[in-house]
Amino acid sequence: MHASLPMYDFASVREATDRYWHAIRTALGQGPQDLCRDLGVWEAWARPDLLLSQTCGVPFRSRLHGTVTLIGTPDYGLPQCGPGEYNSVFVVRADDPRDGLADFDGACIAVNSQSSQSGWAGPIMHARAKGIRFGKPIKSGAHAMSAEAVASGAADIAALDALSWHFIQRETAFAERLRVIDTTTPTPGLPYITKRNADAETMFDAVKQAIADLSEEDRRALSLKGIVRIPTEAYLSVPTPAPPSFA
Repeated sequence: MHASLPMYDFASVREATDRYWHAIRTALGQGPQDLCRDLGVWEAWARPDLLLSQTCGVPFRSRLHGTVTLIGTPDYGLPQCGPGEYNSVFVVRADDPRDGLADFDGACIAVNSQSSQSGWAGPIMHARAKGIRFGKPIKSGAHAMSAEAVASGAADIAALDALSWHFIQRETAFAERLRVIDTTTPTPGLPYITKRNADAETMFDAVKQAIADLSEEDRRALSLKGIVRIPTEAYLSVPTPAPPSFA
């Protein structure tokens, strides 16, 4: 069986993440001893022996829906968001004289992935609703790398999911050179998934129990408040723009 939790596997919380997995494994009474960190996410999500992983809204609604089973959505207690929701923050250099998002019309945006809800789909739809069109995007490969691209001057602006921004502020020095100028409307957060036709209720209950069994210190480190049920239809109803054409 395969298990991975790739979406927020930051160095500062890796040990807490491992303890979280062991708590899930104990509650389930099965599963690999350790999380897998060797496979790419798409390879992991496609495995027929997938026990647990975490994906993003765009991959779920564009390719994974119908091929995996939705377990539930972790609630990180993010500001301005309902249970299980998340949003994106737009970051720019602290010394950039431009004040608001409209001032970045035509600007270069750093994007972590073309299949990212928080780094591409949500921010682009938010900007378009305000009549803003960014210039040619550059691909960074990760939210932290998008933030660093802005801090270094390689890009003018980036959109980061709110929890990633929390970790970036905690782990990096360059975050001090950035400021937030806008936030997107919340959408369903990053869901936990398992293989097709698996017992989602048993998995949901195991994750819920594992979160309760974690120490307060680990829950705080991971920003975990609980797990909630967000229906598949809520994910599928979120609009998906065309993927970016990278510079």
